[in-house]
Amino acid sequence: MILGIESSCDETAAAVLAEGPRVVSSVVASQLDTHAKYGGVVPELASREHLRAIVPVVAEAMERAGVGYAGLSAVAVTEGPGLVGSLLVGMTFAKALAMAHRLPLIAVNHLEGHIHAVVMEARLEGREIELPAVALVASGGHTHLFAVREGYRYELLGRTRDDAAGEAYDKVAKLLGFGYPGGPVIDRLAPYGDAGAVPFTFARMKGNTLDFSFSGLKTAVLRWFESRGMEAEVAARRELSRRVGRPSVEEWLTVTPPETLDLLASFQAAAVRELVRRAGEAIETAGGRALIVSGGVASNAGLRAAATERAMGCPVYFPTPALSTDNAAMIAAAAFPKLACGAYAGMDLRAKAGLALA
Repeated sequence: MILGIESSCDETAAAVLAEGPRVVSSVVASQLDTHAKYGGVVPELASREHLRAIVPVVAEAMERAGVGYAGLSAVAVTEGPGLVGSLLVGMTFAKALAMAHRLPLIAVNHLEGHIHAVVMEARLEGREIELPAVALVASGGHTHLFAVREGYRYELLGRTRDDAAGEAYDKVAKLLGFGYPGGPVIDRLAPYGDAGAVPFTFARMKGNTLDFSFSGLKTAVLRWFESRGMEAEVAARRELSRRVGRPSVEEWLTVTPPETLDLLASFQAAAVRELVRRAGEAIETAGGRALIVSGGVASNAGLRAAATERAMGCPVYFPTPALSTDNAAMIAAAAFPKLACGAYAGMDLRAKAGLALA
């Protein structure tokens, strides 16, 4: 069994996985309520919340698994990328556990963890993802395309040059008064609008054509907002959030006119179209036999509907919602191949905010 610890952003997570790998326990402490009032993650507050949560979260994961530290084969922890202060909390605690219980310490790249979440769930369903594959990792902090080759070696094919896809969702939602996190709200409201009402376009990329850029789309929404005097309806939505906390779709619809719903639908359609198009080009470039989609944006219903096997020309694998967002099960899953080949980390392991997978 491996204990995994994840603290790269605003979730404190711990999980115990058995060989297979198979999830025995998984605990996630979210900080959404802490950061919602600020419209995004505040790094210093995130670090403090991790300090409060790390001990009880790990203890609960071990208790649910019904295993003592003597029953573990290793401790795995996220080394990056992420917020340095947040990473340090999980990493320091993992080092202490490994040292105290004389267990191997395994360092895991956060992006590799997202990929292995999908690989693990496919295996549990009796399916093996055929390699080489292309992995699209899309979240609030990352939008990357990787070629995944035999032995789980990775080649970076493309990445965002500015905003991550999930970040663009959150910033648009904040601008329009839907609060944080905004991606799930836009996804739920998009079906109520006309996806062709606002003709969003993307600029042709110079250099690597597999790179992403979402800043132009975000700016186009801002210009649309500024030209229509939406301050009153935005204020109404913010007041609704203040009173209700997390409004339902029906409650959002009472303060969101059809024109704004069209904007949301068009924004989502444009973002999804760009993700699917680049992924398709990456499959052709790398000779991919499968597409792995992971990260928080993998929960997006619009993306799941667009990135089908028929559309991509190869099998498409998504994680379940519980393993789409940050969690420790994916970190432990990615650690099993490293355990098998003895790829251990030393006590001099450092947090790496911009750690590249390839």
